[in-house]
Amino acid sequence: MTMPFYVSPEQQMKDRADFARKNISRGRGVAVLQYDNGIVLVAENRSPALHKISEVYDRIVFAAVGRYNEFENLRVAGVRSADMRGYSYDRRDVTARGLANFYAQVLGTIFSSVTEKPYEVELFVAEVGATADQDQIYRLTYDGSVADERGFAVMGGSTEQINAYLEQRYQPGQPLSAALALAVEALGQDGDATRQLGATQLEVAVLDRTRTQKRKFRRLVGPALERLLASGESTIATSAEPGGAPEGGTANPPPDPA
Repeated sequence: MTMPFYVSPEQQMKDRADFARKNISRGRGVAVLQYDNGIVLVAENRSPALHKISEVYDRIVFAAVGRYNEFENLRVAGVRSADMRGYSYDRRDVTARGLANFYAQVLGTIFSSVTEKPYEVELFVAEVGATADQDQIYRLTYDGSVADERGFAVMGGSTEQINAYLEQRYQPGQPLSAALALAVEALGQDGDATRQLGATQLEVAVLDRTRTQKRKFRRLVGPALERLLASGESTIATSAEPGGAPEGGTANPPPDPA
């Protein structure tokens, strides 16, 4: 009788983590930035139907990278959990922190199970508050780990390159056009050469605290997105000129479209 092959628990966890990280890194990145009136999420995504960024509840958004069917299952489960809690208690009881804890438990259970492969996903759960200080951004990894992010965060693709680019240039309180332009520039830094990303290659959404409706989520598509991208590019060009605004700042930026 042959003896079963033994693998230590430490090696099993390392192999599962390497498997998940390798496959997640193949996906294109997602960046989330706080701007003066909310939170903007930008993903490199050429598909108009298979969304990486979606609304979960009134003030909460979900974004993901990795295997589509897996993070779509998580998104649907999160929507159901949020709806159930809001219906059973109060809409104000549905929070990004609660959803982040829910996803952390699901991902952690799957990762530690020897009968299932780990999910090849990373997630953002973000909530816009009444002020910038009350905004919440949580990043969740394949093993259920949760990080509380402030200002900006990146996942998927060449995360280190994109994150380093944002660390040098991000400034709090930017208008939407400037924050969007910075996010798009950062996502183009994930290779040996800088890539220029256009509106058709992007999926963009915002949580806008100035909206009068309960639902703060809004997608930016078509002409509205193109105008914002053009406005952000002109702002960056102005800041680069002698006497212009500081890098990452603005010099009399045009108003953002509704």
